[in-house]
Amino acid sequence: MNIDALIQTIALAAIPVLFAITLHEAAHGYVARHFGDMTAYAAGRISLNPLRHIDPVGTILLPLLTLFVGGLLFGWAKPVPVNFSALRNPKKDMLWVALAGPAANFAMALFWGLMIKVALMFPASYFAEPLIGMAEIGVTINAILMVLNLLPLPPLDGGRIAISLLPHREAYQLSRVEPYGIVILVLLAVVPVAGQPILSRVLSPVVGAFIRIIQTLF
Repeated sequence: MNIDALIQTIALAAIPVLFAITLHEAAHGYVARHFGDMTAYAAGRISLNPLRHIDPVGTILLPLLTLFVGGLLFGWAKPVPVNFSALRNPKKDMLWVALAGPAANFAMALFWGLMIKVALMFPASYFAEPLIGMAEIGVTINAILMVLNLLPLPPLDGGRIAISLLPHREAYQLSRVEPYGIVILVLLAVVPVAGQPILSRVLSPVVGAFIRIIQTLF
């Protein structure tokens, strides 16, 4: 990718990426507050201000690197603090707190899909082409974050969901994986199988199927 194309892509991707990550985290805090945990609220993390959620590596450096070298565009924000023991029903309510992030990404993917349709309704407008470019990135990044976070690996949201749904013994065994979850995720993201990282090989078909559903809807 040449420098002009890279700058154009960064300009188009900035808003979708920031809000995909920011709203994902804010949704966790909002739902946690609804079920009795005020930790995120007290820390000022139930906010739509991206500056409160930006992680220099996960929100800025990693997305820029993936844009530059290719592959799946993804990243993360500073995790919203959640004290699961403060929830009114910790094991049950954990499900809804964890599901809130992927649900936010699902809603944003629908929103960006709608923006593509709006832009296509006014093809001669000067804003149509950049809006389509921005919206396509918005659908893609939200699809990736939704599918990635639903992997049943703690501390990802899918791991929390699995812990909430499993019987106590199995939930405890899965929860013991959490200290190693990020290391496992990084290894999956870099270790190749047949020339493609394992994580990309697992996520790409599901992400592609979800994007095609959005395209069909709009």
